[in-house]
Amino acid sequence: MCLRKVSAETVFDAIDTHAVDHFCAAPIVMAMIANTTGRAALATPVRVLTAGSPPPAAVLRAVLALGFDVDHVYGITEVCGTPVSCVWQDAWDALPPAEQCALRVRQGARGAVFEDLMVADSETLQPVPRDGQTTGELLMRGNTVMMGYLKNPSATRQAFSGGWFHTGDVAVVHENGYIQITDRCKDVIISGGENISSIEIEEALHAHPAVLHAAVVAQPDDKWGEVPCAFVELKAGVQTPTPQELIAFCQQRLARFKCPQRVIFDELPKTATGKIQKFLLRQRAGSRDAIVRLASGA
Repeated sequence: MCLRKVSAETVFDAIDTHAVDHFCAAPIVMAMIANTTGRAALATPVRVLTAGSPPPAAVLRAVLALGFDVDHVYGITEVCGTPVSCVWQDAWDALPPAEQCALRVRQGARGAVFEDLMVADSETLQPVPRDGQTTGELLMRGNTVMMGYLKNPSATRQAFSGGWFHTGDVAVVHENGYIQITDRCKDVIISGGENISSIEIEEALHAHPAVLHAAVVAQPDDKWGEVPCAFVELKAGVQTPTPQELIAFCQQRLARFKCPQRVIFDELPKTATGKIQKFLLRQRAGSRDAIVRLASGA
């Protein structure tokens, strides 16, 4: 079933009318579904295959309560299919809900024809330890990986430095070998020499009951180089918090240097499939990356 408009209403209509039992969607569609009010749980489970930034824990809990079975996979255009996914382990059923949500945003089962992946230092190719904390770049190789970028040999050489395809995604490896994406390399905010994950801040913002969607990018700062700037789309019919209230909300959950210095309320720009267009938000925030791209015509 192809939806001409992606919304919670059209998703539920397709399930009710056509007995849909599975669908694929970006995590932002999960947030739309989680924001549905007055809807009873599904009569039969519907499997959801989602990829991209990890769905916030609050969104996952709400979607699971509605009867959806969420499988978070990792995919990238340069690698055919979804090379690695989160295969649910039976032993996890006995864990508390918070721990189950944390496990659902990790990927550890490789596709049958996919050769290998590792999380390592981008320059030395030294794998990171399995501590769930040390970050590195997700690297892949195998016959399902692209041969290169069309008519762009320099970009191809850079992407395959050291014999691995460099995905541009930052990740950690947990003790059981499952990986967890923590950010895109270009989305990491470097403030005063500290690396800040935009996904971690977005997770904290999504825990606020008035927040529907949140996206965090870097904005220039004379003292720290760059600091987090949050763009927030609010739920309909809720009391609007002030930017200061959302910043204080984050300060209760994150180290102060990780908290957004600026909060902008607006509808977030999205693609036709619901993915947030962060490059437009970087332009609005005046990030250095956006300025360089605009100057080069990229």
